[in-house]
Amino acid sequence: MLVAPVRRAVPNRDWPRPPACLPANRLDDPPDNARVTVAGLVILRQRPGTAKGVIFLTLEDETGIVNVVVWRAMYEAFRRAVISGRLLRVTGRMQRAHSVTHVIAEEIEDISGMLDVLVRGEGA
Repeated sequence: MLVAPVRRAVPNRDWPRPPACLPANRLDDPPDNARVTVAGLVILRQRPGTAKGVIFLTLEDETGIVNVVVWRAMYEAFRRAVISGRLLRVTGRMQRAHSVTHVIAEEIEDISGMLDVLVRGEGA
């Protein structure tokens, strides 16, 4: 399932706003530790027992995937969105290590309500 129809459903604006979201295929553009906002479908949630309460999310937009790290404090602050959100907008800091790019979550918003637009294919 692609997110592109949702982005096109909001005329004359980048979706979602505010703030504008960086597509997955442009995550190499910002420098390490830059603050970015990404959005996508949740395709994976992992909470390994050895990760000391850290949750790993994988989001997918129409251009690729985004790896998100949710530290314990952020999980507690945004628990509902992390557990039940199907479409999330995440704002955080870029981190690159060992050829892997992550967004370290600072804010997490459940925007699953926008999935209706995606399912109907409005703007496609």
